[in-house]
Amino acid sequence: MIKKIILSLGLALSLSFCDAPTTELPPVAPEFDLLIANGLVYDGSGGDPYQADIGIIGDRITALGSDIGTANQTIDATGMAVAPGFINMLSWANRSLIEDGRSQGDIRQGVTLEVMGEGFSMGPMNETMKTQYLKQQGDINFDISWTTLGEYFEFLEQKGVSTNVASFIGAATVRIHELGYENRAPDTAELQRMQELVRQAMEEGAMGVGSSLIYAPAFYADTAELIALSTIAAEYGGRYISHLRSEGNQLLEAVDELISIAREAEIGAEIYHLKAAGKDNWHKLEQVFEKVEAARAEGLDITADMYNYTAGATGLDASMPPWVQEGGYDEWAKRLQEPDIRAQLIEEITTPTDAWENLYQAAGSAERLLLVGFKNPDLKYLTGKTLAEVAEMRGTSPEITMMDLVVEDGSRVETVYFIMSEDNIRKKIAQPWMAFDSDAGSMAPEGVFLLSNPHPRAYGNFARLLGKYVRDEQVISLAEAIRRLTSFPAGNLGISDRGSLQSGYFADIAIFDPAQIQDHATFADPHQYATGVRDVIVNGVPVLLDGEHTGATPGRFVKGPGYVSTDSGR
Repeated sequence: MIKKIILSLGLALSLSFCDAPTTELPPVAPEFDLLIANGLVYDGSGGDPYQADIGIIGDRITALGSDIGTANQTIDATGMAVAPGFINMLSWANRSLIEDGRSQGDIRQGVTLEVMGEGFSMGPMNETMKTQYLKQQGDINFDISWTTLGEYFEFLEQKGVSTNVASFIGAATVRIHELGYENRAPDTAELQRMQELVRQAMEEGAMGVGSSLIYAPAFYADTAELIALSTIAAEYGGRYISHLRSEGNQLLEAVDELISIAREAEIGAEIYHLKAAGKDNWHKLEQVFEKVEAARAEGLDITADMYNYTAGATGLDASMPPWVQEGGYDEWAKRLQEPDIRAQLIEEITTPTDAWENLYQAAGSAERLLLVGFKNPDLKYLTGKTLAEVAEMRGTSPEITMMDLVVEDGSRVETVYFIMSEDNIRKKIAQPWMAFDSDAGSMAPEGVFLLSNPHPRAYGNFARLLGKYVRDEQVISLAEAIRRLTSFPAGNLGISDRGSLQSGYFADIAIFDPAQIQDHATFADPHQYATGVRDVIVNGVPVLLDGEHTGATPGRFVKGPGYVSTDSGR
């Protein structure tokens, strides 16, 4: 009887289940916000690449491996190299990002971090400095709503930029803040105030102290002043980085000065855009290598960065002695109109010297100076002409032409100087302690940017490295090049969570085709994007997809090791 009851209950339950409506289980949520699948991963270490997927949640990498899961968005990287986003160790995008935050010239080369501050930084500014800066604006114009360096980067973040941004505090900027453009040493009180400005900037997130010692008023600073400023940066784990006092006739002595500052201030130091300028100095590069290697063997942290072209770009101020520029542009322009001073300048500009850096002499002739940027609309028709061509058009000597142009333009006149050796470019790339920079803004071939001609490095420096020197000429391996574009500069800057493809790191990623990456910008036609970089991710957000900018502006102020906040979102 009991057995029949059990069977009846079982049959009833079976029939009940058969009659019950079926319900689907809820779908499994994707594990990631973004998945980069099937790529060949160069993780930034310099080691061999490997096949892997990369899972991203929010702004960070959370997994690497095979078949790691699903995502809301998937980027198929089959046949592509997947690398950490590149670090531009010397960017002049401080103004171009205000005009256009998309940073297209650099983004399209895989750059995800722009590091500024070569001697001059966007803060701290006092009211006199703001007035002077506004007066010197050219094609790009904006109000200055900030005072300190940290406030400038907060302004950029709020405005919206596609790349991450960082900066050194300019040694010349703190000098101008306290001394103006005077050619003298600071007194004790002034130097202490300069040190406090460095301290404030380090606590706001500066990477260290940057100098540019061929230019007035930076030229007026002696070694002791630079050591005093660098000592403060060293307290915060910062770095000293310098456009050397000479890249030409006194190159070796200038390298000795940088090493001395590193030793005395107990700070890591980097040489900005290392070069031997002028044919008579090209042979000195090997001796520079020996000095750097000896310092590193001593235990000093000495590095350098470079751009991959035989021409530099600056202004006509680099062809005139610093004394004539004392007091700033207005005083310089007044002196350039005095007959006695003009006669003296002709003699000094045309006479070889070790007393100051004369890039006119380093170039060798007026044919090797290319005029690329004018402030005065009436002079813009001269853009792209050599100094020799303009001098012939005007019927004046190159030296008089330089003086007249500076006065007429209301600026230093942007100038390209052909001063370097192609063979030395390859030698520098081969050094394991070499990082890379554009020494340029990041712009687009449109709008106000077309009113002047940048150096082609603005659009091509990083693609040129990976295309011409890595793929075509095999100066170094692709894995090594990526290391020196990513984890190496990140380590030098004291950034602990960028520059590598690792779980927990910020998702700054470049996806490119090693067989196709190529620069196209030339000196004659510089406004041309590089090609071969297909996708770029910044803080987990796609900024470039299938070669097109998405319009996203997820860039952040990346703060240095001395930043005082406990916020971990650097």
